[in-house]
Amino acid sequence: MTGTNQTWTGRYGLGNGPVDVSHILSAEAHEAERRDIFGRFWLNVGRVEEVPNPGDYVVKPIEIARTEVLIVRGNDNELRAFHNLCAHRANRVTRRFRGQAVRFVCPFHHWTYDLDGRLLKVTDEDQFFDLDRSKLGLKPVALETWQGFLFVNLQTEPDQDLRSFLGEVAPRLDAYPFAALAHTAGYDVEVEANWKLSLDAFQEGYHVPFLHRRSAGRGYVNSERPFIHGLDFALYDYHRAASFPGGTAMQPTLLEQVAFQYGASVTSVEDAAAHAVPEGLNPAGAEDWAFDLFVFFPNFMLFAFNGFCFTYNFWPKGLTRTLFEFNIYMPPPQNAGQRFAQELAVCGLRDTLMEDGPTLEAIQGNLLSGVKRDYILQDQEVLVRHSHHVFERLRAASATAA
Repeated sequence: MTGTNQTWTGRYGLGNGPVDVSHILSAEAHEAERRDIFGRFWLNVGRVEEVPNPGDYVVKPIEIARTEVLIVRGNDNELRAFHNLCAHRANRVTRRFRGQAVRFVCPFHHWTYDLDGRLLKVTDEDQFFDLDRSKLGLKPVALETWQGFLFVNLQTEPDQDLRSFLGEVAPRLDAYPFAALAHTAGYDVEVEANWKLSLDAFQEGYHVPFLHRRSAGRGYVNSERPFIHGLDFALYDYHRAASFPGGTAMQPTLLEQVAFQYGASVTSVEDAAAHAVPEGLNPAGAEDWAFDLFVFFPNFMLFAFNGFCFTYNFWPKGLTRTLFEFNIYMPPPQNAGQRFAQELAVCGLRDTLMEDGPTLEAIQGNLLSGVKRDYILQDQEVLVRHSHHVFERLRAASATAA
């Protein structure tokens, strides 16, 4: 069947040869990504629940873009974003990563800004020359929200608004009940691996029965289904999505048996039949559907289950170092039993992710040896192939523009 239009790879015309990944090791490519990707596209930086009240703020470092973004809710209840940078001599106006403020006072010389970013006070102002405070506010950053997720764009004037950028992916999640979910847990970890290499590892289910055979893999394969084959794959201009099935013959542990009595688990699809799947998910209409995966270019992933979701963000901290952020969102527990079930699910996801880290670092180390510079991809790895296709397209466009 390989090479025919009956495959997912063939359907989207991506070719089926080896995929060059030498750019993962290229300092020149990394610099181009700073300018042409992280300096140009919309980036997910959090949730609106992080800044619920006037004066609440968070600071998001975006190291590859060499900036920090300050997101604050104003007294008018509007959300705004600014570079965390004083107009005087470029010091950070706040050194905290989250908090509550009436105003922002730069610790260097106490220039003071209101929550709208306007410069309120300049100390010893008479000693300056032709100072116009109206032109010296905090430098704004484009900020928009979608389904409660915060996105920023570091272009002075973004090429397109957020909804246009999300394109065909957004309608698939319009009916998803994000508002009914609360942030349940989150982890941050740094891995010695390139951010694109890290992203690749979570864009396919091929590895799950093997690397995660003692953890999450138990919920997706069984003796009758030894491999995970996607139910549907959709490739867009920059983004991509997939649907995956879940196993129905998992043998739960004693703890899981207790948890299943009170709430859903990340390794169970038993509850799916009892609740209608939100419109836009499970496009194949499969009875054994478990979840849909959405990959938002460049570095944001969302796993949408029926009743909860979790997200990954991959932030470059260098050519071979990545900050991996994981956050899970579930309905607020109504009793101790539901809380127990949720905590067990969170621990299960944590343990699964701990199996991925050493693999990412091993791949990075081997690529650095120079022995291998390409990936050999099968049809179920079509999202990985598309990801590198997008990167290659952007590199070619950048070279042409230069």
